Amino acid sequence: MPAPCLLARPPSGSLNGPMHIRPFRPEDASALAHIFHAAVHRIARLHYSDEQVQAWAPQIPSAEGFRSRRADGRLLLVAADRHDQPLAHGDLEPDGHIDHFYCRPDAAGTGVASALYDALEAEGRGRGLNRLFVEASEPARRFFLRKGFTLLGRRDFDIGGVPIHNFEMEKRL
Repeated sequence: MPAPCLLARPPSGSLNGPMHIRPFRPEDASALAHIFHAAVHRIARLHYSDEQVQAWAPQIPSAEGFRSRRADGRLLLVAADRHDQPLAHGDLEPDGHIDHFYCRPDAAGTGVASALYDALEAEGRGRGLNRLFVEASEPARRFFLRKGFTLLGRRDFDIGGVPIHNFEMEKRL
């Protein structure tokens, strides 16, 4: 179980007050589904075509999918605002894989994602992991490079016949 809530500096911009990192709760699921969809459509859209964005996230995913993510042993953390509303979420699978890492567009660049990542890494270290790895999108690639990840290579694939890419990255702990 993660350490108690971690406080971060107040985000800048339209967000006011401290934020905290906490474990996922089932009632967060709908908000996380919306964060995922908004991040793809408003942040990733700056780096991918409309066709790629639509293939990646054609609609807001089911909240149930987020609730079920915890069943496989992964850690799912939420960065929440002073009203305990989710701003970002990230998960850490038992083998060190970060599968989901998404931030609300209005919270991007405020330190929220950085604080969330730091909490995931601390949990990984606490669990004795010696490596974290991720398949990062174009915007996430720059973020993970700043966090000390190494770029292993570009991955080209397609979703429903639409070519898209991401980047295989890792960080040795």
